[in-house]
Amino acid sequence: MEKPHILLVEDEIHIARGICFNLEQEGFRISHAENGKKALEMLEVNQFALIILDIMLPDINGFDICKQIREKDVRVPILMLTAKTDEPDRVAGLSCGADDYLGKPFNLKEFLLRVKGMLRRSSWYIPEPTEEGYIFGDNEVFLLSYSAKTAQGEIDLTDLEVKMLSLFFQKEGETVRRSEILEKVWGYSTNIETRTIDNFIVRLRKYFEPEPSNPKHFITVRGIGYRFNRNA
Repeated sequence: MEKPHILLVEDEIHIARGICFNLEQEGFRISHAENGKKALEMLEVNQFALIILDIMLPDINGFDICKQIREKDVRVPILMLTAKTDEPDRVAGLSCGADDYLGKPFNLKEFLLRVKGMLRRSSWYIPEPTEEGYIFGDNEVFLLSYSAKTAQGEIDLTDLEVKMLSLFFQKEGETVRRSEILEKVWGYSTNIETRTIDNFIVRLRKYFEPEPSNPKHFITVRGIGYRFNRNA
């Protein structure tokens, strides 16, 4: 079986060496880019299963790299790894198309769990061909083609966005616990806490809600998780 190929974009050599060593010990194939230009060149000739992307790079910042990646590939998982852990930076990273965010310094065990979770592929979320179009509000979502029509126009969806939407569509009207979202969408064990879910919901609301600050479809159930309402 071919080893998953991971691209690490990290300019701090001692950190990069440690990450590469531990990922290789886990059985992954690793390519390392020390700056944004080299990373983009490598992406032109290689197909990666996961991209681990630092934000503070010497030439092109991670946000801009993430945007350029998403223009060409909406499905490849992107994990942002950076010392910038303030809430606005997390939101900015997810808004650029990242799938998760982990701050430095990080716990090695949690980092490896997140990497494995993002690489894991489950069959549960794959929709039936006859269910390609899903309409709610002014939106129409096409899960098979990773796209959607919204009031703001047509958009491309990432792999994790499709997974999360699939879960909500399947459990329409039900409260979905945060632990279930983490496990089924990100592939994490339920003992990992992350604010990524909350920021990801912000992203979906921006796409699909007429008033993102007053959501009608993606509802917060305080202290438990979220509920999707097809009919606002």
